This record gives sequence, structure tokens and C-alpha cells, in this order.
Amino acid sequence: MKGPLTNFPIIQTKVPNLTERFNLNDPEGRKKYFEAKVGVEINKIKKYLEENTFIAYFLGKKNSGKGTYTKLMSEIFGADKIGHISVGDLVRTTYKNINDPEKKKEIVEYLEDHYRGYISIEDSIDALVWKNQKVLLPTEFILTLLKREIDKFDRKVIFLDGFPRDLDQVQYSLYFRDLADYRLDPDIFVAINIPESVIDERMRNRVVCPKCQAPRNLTTFPTREIGYDKNSKEFFLICDNTECSGARMVGKEGDNAGIESVRERLDLDEKLIRKVMSLHGVPKVLLRNSVPVNSVKDNIIDDYEVTPKYVFKYDEKTGKTSISEEPWIIKDDEGVESYSLLAPPVVVGLIKQLVKALKL
Repeated sequence: MKGPLTNFPIIQTKVPNLTERFNLNDPEGRKKYFEAKVGVEINKIKKYLEENTFIAYFLGKKNSGKGTYTKLMSEIFGADKIGHISVGDLVRTTYKNINDPEKKKEIVEYLEDHYRGYISIEDSIDALVWKNQKVLLPTEFILTLLKREIDKFDRKVIFLDGFPRDLDQVQYSLYFRDLADYRLDPDIFVAINIPESVIDERMRNRVVCPKCQAPRNLTTFPTREIGYDKNSKEFFLICDNTECSGARMVGKEGDNAGIESVRERLDLDEKLIRKVMSLHGVPKVLLRNSVPVNSVKDNIIDDYEVTPKYVFKYDEKTGKTSISEEPWIIKDDEGVESYSLLAPPVVVGLIKQLVKALKL
């Protein structure tokens, strides 16, 4: 990335004299990790959340980890304190519910009380369900759906994923907390800088179980059992869920094209982040998914915080597949050799910067 996005800070997560290595794949290991790394900051935020909340807008390219970071925040502070709204999921759920007469009635009644816009409710619903493709889904309509969803959260912290989604919606987001009746709550923009090489790798190698839909990744997030197809000479993952009876996980159609299949969306996401970075008067949290390879040597991060790459080997004689682990080295958008970080150290950076943004 060129310009201001290169200024995202590298947050030091290494703690002097802390030699313990934590298992970041285990909930108990993560609990100890966060306590050791940012225990003081976590306690400050917990005290703040006893009486206050805030709204945070997640801005990041597709597959940048927004949902994962929110889940970890919920794990740390409690599901009763943290709420996550994906605008994309909300629109898809509304689309589905519109086909149910009873649920449609509830939605329309709420819209009649709260929606204000230049396009009628009926025309907005037609745009939602693609009956009228000449009309774009109005931002005011999406805002009303968001307000309805937030009303269910009973004063939780809201991590909002997918809004603003277009450049013209940035202006709306500046006043959204007032529209949603969070009048005394701070609002914070959380921008995520992730190299496109990481997104590309995630897309090309992601797989899902055809039965339970559990997601995994051949390169960075394998299952316990690995299979090998002798005909195609390709490795595959076998779902860990015992109820799936050893189902072979499969890739999503179109993912083998990598990021080029979503190039237009990625370019717009970058423009959105740049636009928000130029705003005045709104606290900003800047998260990096990657750090230069010398960050471990320079004692900025611990080596176990680096995303590992898993390498598979098939032994023709024994018919068994083995797996080994090595650091995953990628090139960032400036061409610098870097490590991609696991989610917990990125959340350490999020917590440290939230303390500053909230002036705790």
C-alpha cells in the first residue's frame, strides 16, 4: 500500500523477561497470554465497560480478520459486553426474513416508524430482493436495519463490520452513533492493514466441510487429519467434527483465482480506509496484520505469535501423510519480507490502542 497506510504502527507485543510460551490455539492458553501481555489494559477497559460502551467501525479488506478479532474481544471481555454486527450478514438475513409473512410484517412495521428516505419502503424492499434492479438499496434503509439490530443489544459495545461500505457512506458514519441513540458513547474507526498476499493465500487455500460448513485453510489452519489424493496428487483436509464421519473438506468455487476475483471490492476497501484516515475529530485505531521478519530478532514480537505455514509430505511406502511447521514469510504491499501475525497479537495491539483512544 502506498501513502498513509504504510504508517500503521508496529505494536510491540513482546514483554521483557517473559519467557513463557502460550498456546494461542487453546482458550485457556489465550487467557493466560492476554493477561501476561495486556492484563493492565484489559482491567482498565473492563472498569470502563461497567458504566460505558462505545461503537467501533471495522474497516478492512475482505478476509482481513474482522470477525475473528471481534470473537477474541468477546472471549476476553464477555459476550454480555461485546456485540458484533456484520452489515452483509444483516442484509442477507433480512432478505431471507422478507420471505416469511410474519417476519416481513415486523420488519415493515419497524421501517414505518423509523425509516426516512427518498425511496419508498416498498421500492427499498424490491431493491433488497432484486425485484427492481434499477434501484440501489438506499443507505437510509441500511441505517434503519442497523438501528433495529442495535436495539437488540442492550447497550453493548458494538463492533460494526461492513459500514461504511461505500465512499458516500463515510459521511453517514460520522453521525451514526447519534442516529442509533448512542449519544454519549465514543465512536472509533478501526482500520486493518493486511497485505494482499495474505488475502490471496487465504482465499486460494480455504476449504469448508460440506456437512457442517466449518472453515479451515490448507496452508495456515489445517485439521488434525490430512489426506492425500493419489489421482490428483493433492493433499486435502478431513473435518475434525466426529459427526461428519471423516468428510473431505472442499474449496469454494472461484477461490482458486485468489484476490483477482474480488479486485474491485479490494480497491474500494482501500479507498475507504484512506478516506477515513483523513478524517479529523474521530479516534482511530490502526492494526497491522504483518510485521517485517526482523521483528522477532529485534524483540518486538515473540516467535510463537507468527502465523505458521504447514507443509505436508506423503510417504509412498507407508501410505501415510506427515505435517511439519515453518514460519510463514510473505511480502507486504511494499515488497518487504514479513511475517503474518496470528489473531491474538493483533488483538493485543487493538486493546493497547483502545485504552489510548478511550483516554483510560
